[in-house]
Order: sequence, then structure tokens, then C-alpha cells
Amino acid sequence: MSVETPVRVAVSDAHQLRVKSLPSWSPWAAAVAAIAVAFVLIYLTSYGGTVLTGVVAAILFVIFMGIAAAVVEGRRSARNRMATILIYGAFILALLPLVSVAWTLISKGTARLDSNFFLTSMNNIGAFDEKGGAYHAIVGTLEQAGIATLITVPLGIMGAVYIVEYGRGFLANAIRFFVDVMTGIPSIVSGLFVLSFWVFTVTPLFNNGRAGYSGFAAALSLSVLMLPTVVRSTEEMLRLVPGALREGAYALGVSKWKTITSIVLPTAGPGIVTGVMLAVARAAGETAPVLLVAGGLSSINFNVFSGNQSSLSLFVFEQAGVASEFAPGRAWTAALTLVVLVLVLTIAAKLLARRNKLAR
Repeated sequence: MSVETPVRVAVSDAHQLRVKSLPSWSPWAAAVAAIAVAFVLIYLTSYGGTVLTGVVAAILFVIFMGIAAAVVEGRRSARNRMATILIYGAFILALLPLVSVAWTLISKGTARLDSNFFLTSMNNIGAFDEKGGAYHAIVGTLEQAGIATLITVPLGIMGAVYIVEYGRGFLANAIRFFVDVMTGIPSIVSGLFVLSFWVFTVTPLFNNGRAGYSGFAAALSLSVLMLPTVVRSTEEMLRLVPGALREGAYALGVSKWKTITSIVLPTAGPGIVTGVMLAVARAAGETAPVLLVAGGLSSINFNVFSGNQSSLSLFVFEQAGVASEFAPGRAWTAALTLVVLVLVLTIAAKLLARRNKLAR
């Protein structure tokens, strides 16, 4: 009985075994072509400027790449390539404002980065004096934001612990609802609340009937703004802690409060720190509450409980409206100082949170 030998199918062209794809230089060629066409159609014909030329070039780049991919790779691969280009484009589009803000702050805010700016105040500084600094505003920002953080963080964390670990029924839902409502209130509303309650009602009882503007009142106003952010962020982080950790602790006979303080909170620590720093960043950049209840001051005042006080955000607001050629430089440098201050605090808090072994 004869056995038939299987017939081999000869492949004449080795390229048929490979999927066709665009060469690696094709995106650069498409980008150059898109820029050239947009430059000719928009810029040279005076239909628009640089911004419109860039927008048209981006649209043409997507079209050129889609056509090239459809011809060479097929329609399915072309759709995938275009989706990838759009995702990268959205990322770049979202990144542009951040880069622009950072570049503007650095380029304009370094003009007054000197010892005089950080070691002097605006006391007795006239419109024609190029000196003067923000030492009093830096002191006010650190004291106000620090006191607001000391007030808000314990209240916010305890409120979130109650909602997640203990709260059930109507009360927990009501607290969550009002926290959500407070998240979107304007900053001037919190300033007016503290102005009417603390400055005009409470402080006259201990100040011979006179209203008491102070940095502490500004800290109270900032804490009203920070509280909902801390509560909501802490609540979400606590919900992400696996239930198995709680159950394991309960199985070993650990009480509920000790499980929360020793297991749940340390595990959610990095996320809680992130939420706290977001709240601190918002509080440090608020102007309206400080203007309403602290009043602002051009000289140094270390006593946060008595007398007017300034802050960096209020200093930027005041200098931006001063009719002096030296005021814009102070405003930009103060804005850069505020951003760097928040950045340093955030990095320090992140480094402290990373030292927690349970959170790794």
C-alpha cells in the first residue's frame, strides 16, 4: 500500500507571510507634510496666526496618518492607529496649559527672587520703590494654613471614619449629602459665614464690643473650605481598604477601634495624605476669605489671634492692582513662591507617607 507524500505549497513571495505596516519614519513625514500644508493654507494666506496653523496641522496629521494606514495596513489597523493618535493628542492638549502656567511662573517669577523679597515686608514701601517683599504674607500663609490644617484634618478623618465604619441609615446619608454640597460652595461664602459668626458675633464679646479681624478667623474660614475635601477623599480611601484586613484583625480578637487606628488608617495613609494636601493647596490659594476676615496688612504680624494679617494669595491680588511698574514683579514672584511652597509640602507629606510599611 503506497503512502502519498503531502504536497508542499510553495510560497513565491516571502512578504505574504508578514503583515504590512507603515515604516517608522511615516509619522514624522506626515507631521512635516501637515505642517507644510497648514502653513501654506493658513499662515501665508493670512487666514489665521500661529495657533490656528497649529490646530489645522494637527487635524491634517490625523487625516494623513489615517489615509496612509488605511492604504498600507488596512482599515482595522488604521482605526487603531487613529485612536492611538487621538489619545496621545488629548494627553498633550491637557498637558499644554500646565506647561504654559509653569513656564509663565518661572519666566516672570524669578525677577524678584532675592533676599529682600523674602526678608522684608511692604511696610513704608511706595509706588516708586523697587524694594519690598512678601515676608509678612509668607508668615500669614504658613500660620493660617497650618492652623486650618490642625483644625480640619482630625475632624475630616473622624467624620470619614464614622461614615465608613460606623454610620448607617439616615444620619450617615445626611452627612454625606451635606459634605457633597459643601464641596462646591464658593470661598466667599465661607468668608461671609466666619465674618458674621466669628468676627461680628463672637469676638466682640471678648474685645470690648469691637469686631476682631485676625489670621485665626481666616484659618477658620479656610477650614470650612478644606473640610469637605478631606472627608470625601478620606472616605474613598477607607473604602478601598480590603475587608479581609478588618476580618483578619477581628478574628485575632482585636477591637474595632484598634483595628481602625492600627490597620485601616495606616493602610489608607498615602491616599489620605494626598487628599489633605489637595485641601491645603486650595486653602493656601484662596483670597476672598482672607480679605474679608483678616483684612490684609502691609507689615509683619506674628500674632495670628489679634490684628490684621496678610497671605500670599492676598499679596498677589493687591500687587496686581497697584499702579506701579515694580508691583507686577512682586506679584509673579509671590505666585511662584506659593506654588513652590505647596509643592514642597506635598513632596514632604508623600515622603512621610511612604515610610508606612502597611501602605507598601
